Amino acid sequence: MQDKTNPWHPSDSDPLDADPHTKEPNPTPEPRLVRFWLRLRRLGLGNSTLRIATALTTILLVVLVVWVMDTFYIEDLTQSDEAANIANAEALPTPTATIPSPAFNAGGVYLEGLPRLVEIHTILPERQSRYDVIQYTIEYGDNIFSIAEKFNLQPESILWGNRYTLSDNPHYIVPGQTLNILPVDGVYHEWSAGEGLNGIASVYGVTPEDIINWPGNNLDADEIGDYANPNIPENTLLVIPGGQGTYSDFSTPRITREEPATAKNLGSGACTGSYDGIVGTLTFIWPTTERYLSGYDYTPETNHFGIDIAGSLGNPIYAADSGVVVYAGWNEYGYGEMIVIDHGFGWQTLYAHLNQINVSCGQDAYQGDIIGLMGSTGNSTGPHLHFEMRSDDYGRVNPWDFLL
Repeated sequence: MQDKTNPWHPSDSDPLDADPHTKEPNPTPEPRLVRFWLRLRRLGLGNSTLRIATALTTILLVVLVVWVMDTFYIEDLTQSDEAANIANAEALPTPTATIPSPAFNAGGVYLEGLPRLVEIHTILPERQSRYDVIQYTIEYGDNIFSIAEKFNLQPESILWGNRYTLSDNPHYIVPGQTLNILPVDGVYHEWSAGEGLNGIASVYGVTPEDIINWPGNNLDADEIGDYANPNIPENTLLVIPGGQGTYSDFSTPRITREEPATAKNLGSGACTGSYDGIVGTLTFIWPTTERYLSGYDYTPETNHFGIDIAGSLGNPIYAADSGVVVYAGWNEYGYGEMIVIDHGFGWQTLYAHLNQINVSCGQDAYQGDIIGLMGSTGNSTGPHLHFEMRSDDYGRVNPWDFLL
């Protein structure tokens, strides 16, 4: 006999196949998978089985995705990269030993398009525009600085290029005058008999080769011969590129009350004898009514060791400090009517281009006294006062640093 109490005992008909209302077997039994699922639920294993099935399904999906990516997508990318590399390799130029020059027409225009530069930051060296000395005619309103700027030179190169015309004095330029304009900063030197290349080069701070190799000098190194007695014709004008000249001080030397006659070479205003008189306070007031410039400033590089103070013809000129007059009269070197006062303690002041002089040699001048009137005498282009200060200890100082 069959055991009806054991649910797992085999039987001809499964109770799950019976109709629940008639208790009769279902004429269309459920699929075995569904019956298996129902059994699991009755045993309380439904949720666990569902979780396990979900996890397995997820793992299978991930594996499937990875396989698809590896089989199709990554392979396509690899093929695309290989194709791109091949295309790039074909586009690269084949290395050549030389780079052909671009084709030009007669007007300098590229016939085959603009060439590609190998280095976009290439710095081209500046090309020397000229090697010869040119002539420039001074126009009204020109000065050393404006001329130098016009030709891209240092102001001192204008003076050193015209030493035989300007005598180191920037005030000597006048409209209509012709100046030498060097091709580079430096000095223009006239060769004299007996000079040596080593000595001249040393004076200007260059080497003999700097002079010989300058194309504009037209010197042949193979024909120069002995540097001490070179084969350079007398009176030959040579450009000394990079040369540094020096300035003479003969136009405004130090004039003392003890020996003012040392300035006799300056002109008729030189004093004679030896004087004794008052000394200054070494505090200096402005020597005229205006306090702005009308010409050159204090610029030692152009041999201008004073300031050109503006004003009108006849403006009063004051003694900047007390002292003794050691020069009163005409100056032959472009300063016109000039006064120099010795203040003691090694100090002196100079007043130039005056229209009138109100003091005389050896006279005591007290600070603030009117010693003359403003003018435009000598080498001057308009009324102004050229004012200088000199110290035995400090040399020709900048007046802006001392005037109150």
